Amino acid sequence: MKYSDIENSILQKIRPKQEERERVESVALELLAEVDRSEYATGMVVGSIARDTWVSGDRDLDVFMLFDPSVTREDLEKKGLSLAKEITEKFGAVPVEKYAEHPYINTNIKGFDIDLVPCYSIRSAANILSAVDRTPFHTRYIKEKVTGLTDDILLAKRFAKSCGVYGSDHMTEGFAGYLCELLVYHYGGFKELIRAAASEWKPGLIIDIEEHRTKDFDEPLTVVDPVDPGRNVAASLSASKMAEFSEYSRGYLEKPSEIFFELREKKYLTKEEYKEILAERGTYIYSVVFKTPNAIPDIIVPQLRKSVSGIEEMLERNGFAVNRYSEFMGEENCILLFELLNDNLPGIIKREGPPLWNRANAEKFFHKHLDSTSSGPYIENARYYVEIERKYRNAGEILNSPEVLQSGLGKHVRRSINNGYDVFSGDACYSDEFSGFLHDFFRKYSPFAEIYTDVNSR
Repeated sequence: MKYSDIENSILQKIRPKQEERERVESVALELLAEVDRSEYATGMVVGSIARDTWVSGDRDLDVFMLFDPSVTREDLEKKGLSLAKEITEKFGAVPVEKYAEHPYINTNIKGFDIDLVPCYSIRSAANILSAVDRTPFHTRYIKEKVTGLTDDILLAKRFAKSCGVYGSDHMTEGFAGYLCELLVYHYGGFKELIRAAASEWKPGLIIDIEEHRTKDFDEPLTVVDPVDPGRNVAASLSASKMAEFSEYSRGYLEKPSEIFFELREKKYLTKEEYKEILAERGTYIYSVVFKTPNAIPDIIVPQLRKSVSGIEEMLERNGFAVNRYSEFMGEENCILLFELLNDNLPGIIKREGPPLWNRANAEKFFHKHLDSTSSGPYIENARYYVEIERKYRNAGEILNSPEVLQSGLGKHVRRSINNGYDVFSGDACYSDEFSGFLHDFFRKYSPFAEIYTDVNSR
């Protein structure tokens, strides 16, 4: 038997039922007809629904509007957006303009999350004019290759979702649906994929299904796009998410359970729970909070990561030991959170200078510090030392100082912080908006560690 009882049970739950398929097909056909009616674009459904690799309950429907390559990029965007808005409004929905490589429209029609995306109708993937032009080729490739593997792909996607590593967005840094499909195809099935992940995977792994790679990649996992030899489908996958998938696979193979396919509910901290955690840990919590910039998460999240890392380096340089730090983009506000091992420092810093026999540097050090120290220059173990006054004695002082804006912030983050930000410490770092983020920060477990007790109790 190809699937275990557990896997068959899961498949019964996640395979789309006929009624669900008919509803999706009905909405898709209506949208395609509206695109085709324009007479200057042709409609095509892409993504997992088109490839029949979608999990029951998924409500994402991607409709591409294919234009002739003779259309200019400017006209593609202008006509594409105009047509998408016209279609959206015809269904009584509200168009929301979003931006990937070029603008597209997102909306909700009849309960489905719809993307209406303009692109070029290209005969060969080698001649793409924009990144989204690849997507129709992805759809055709998977539909041709994965015959007999649809259930395996559904299991792989649900497994990755349960693990918390499904999604190629910058917040998740995980496995895209297309990546899951290619991995199942490459290994020949769901069980074969997780066996490989459990025992063979490590950073530097290269999978080139069509054996046509034209460049080297430096990401942890390389899966060369079968329709584009210069693209890594796994480019967004972080080493940590790759390792989490490997750990989860090991856990499932050692002790199979339906728990490995269950979707976890988001958890939140109450303010009382948060206070108890602070008391237990005995560390010092600081947060920098500012208005969320007006841009999509794929733009803002990398900037948040750059910014929180830059501030962490600033804190460390000034003597504040950072245990852990993280970032979160909320609807209204963003937070940069720091857990420090100390938040107050002595008034002086001892600086080591060069040895006396390194005359040129020693004399330079001597004259630089002669009139600006609390003590020194003096000689100790044949070296110059000085004790200078510390600029910032408290973590809150430096986080409220101009140093923050000089700490390598992302462009949008700097602009928002420059317009005003708040620094909180201890209990004051808590807010309802960030209660889920705070739970994940303090109750941090690997995916398998999180379910280990439940797995062993069943």
